[in-house]
Amino acid sequence: MSIANKGIPCVLSMMLASPLALAQEQINIVGSSTVYPFATVVAERFGKSTHFSVPKIESTGSGGGLKLFCSGVGGNTPDITNASRKIKSSEIELCKKNGVNDVIEIQIGYDGIAFANSTKSAQLDVTIKELYMALAKVLPNEKGDLVDNPYQTWQQINPDFPNVGIEVLGPPPTSGTRDAFVELVMEAGCDELPAMKALAKVDSKKHKAACQGLREDGAFVEAGENDNLIVQKLASNPNAFGIFGYSFLDQNRDKVQGAKINGVTPSFDAIGDGSYPVSRSLFFYIKKAHVGTVAGLHEYALAFTSEDAIGEEGYLTDRGLIPLSEADWKKVRQAAESLTPNL
Repeated sequence: MSIANKGIPCVLSMMLASPLALAQEQINIVGSSTVYPFATVVAERFGKSTHFSVPKIESTGSGGGLKLFCSGVGGNTPDITNASRKIKSSEIELCKKNGVNDVIEIQIGYDGIAFANSTKSAQLDVTIKELYMALAKVLPNEKGDLVDNPYQTWQQINPDFPNVGIEVLGPPPTSGTRDAFVELVMEAGCDELPAMKALAKVDSKKHKAACQGLREDGAFVEAGENDNLIVQKLASNPNAFGIFGYSFLDQNRDKVQGAKINGVTPSFDAIGDGSYPVSRSLFFYIKKAHVGTVAGLHEYALAFTSEDAIGEEGYLTDRGLIPLSEADWKKVRQAAESLTPNL
């Protein structure tokens, strides 16, 4: 064998090796735009305080991230996905279908969904029912028939509201914030209308579609996964409202303010004690098959779940993360230490 051919067996063996046989030096993370700023802070500190590379993080939305995460196992798939809602049963099935059988769910804390506008405008005090009436694609008329949403201004919904057109900037369907808003606001507000309650008994599919559907006539505008962009647009448009995570409100109080919902202002304490009605849990999911192959994956999970990061006085609380109770944090920490699949 010539000198030039001596490396061929080695090259062939590398080409034939499974994707997991080759060590990966950088953690690949996708998912929620709400969890993104928290994960970024952890990743930067992780890179500075350890010998591991700074993880690569992309903001794809919770749904988009879980789709990528569940696409398979190997170097071309994410190691972790962030989510501002719990993984759905359909997503668990997608994971299993594609060979992603062992997944670890890690809860990091809580967040509220803010309905916010510019600080140059008056603060809105709105109910869940009124938000549904403003944003629903269809509403029941006097006969109980579903028609296109007739409301064009806020004052048409409540005479105490400003006489300005309804314009709300919100997340796309791939966003966990969108999923949570639909569940906690749209579905809850929908069932406060007697006609919609009656519809649920007659046609559950039609009821579900009507409760979950958001306007497509320009009153609701999909503004992408970049919540900072929504904040900027609200700052320049005093008549518009935006939907995004509490942490973005907390970091931009010089530009935007949160509306009261059912009489409760979004705040750290109100979200933590559950009195603010639009609150949700935040997670990240780890692919167990990548642990031991992707450098620093277990160590990153430990860094993110440390008391220094997500504890009551953790550095992420300064960024707007609402911490878990001490008892719940201990369970989360144990899950990160053992990395035992729990779905």
